[in-house]
Amino acid sequence: MPETPNYTNTSQTVVMDADTFDFETVEHENGRATVVRFRIVNPDIRAGDVLLVLSGSEIHFHGMIGVVSEDGTAVATDRRGSLLPATVQ
Repeated sequence: MPETPNYTNTSQTVVMDADTFDFETVEHENGRATVVRFRIVNPDIRAGDVLLVLSGSEIHFHGMIGVVSEDGTAVATDRRGSLLPATVQ
């Protein structure tokens, strides 16, 4: 049986609040997280969706979700304008 693709032809925007957004830094630059791994709670999130992390009306992270894993995590990338501080695990 063929494997179900991990992406869709249409994308959605996943909006998170910066104050409560729990993530792990995968890559960083200048103290800012440019690639993050985070837990997803909505099973409809797919690769190709957009992650938007806001603090009020200020954008802290705006990037494409590239990977959604079977373990319930996703990886998103914002190499241009991330304001999320890089975390150390």
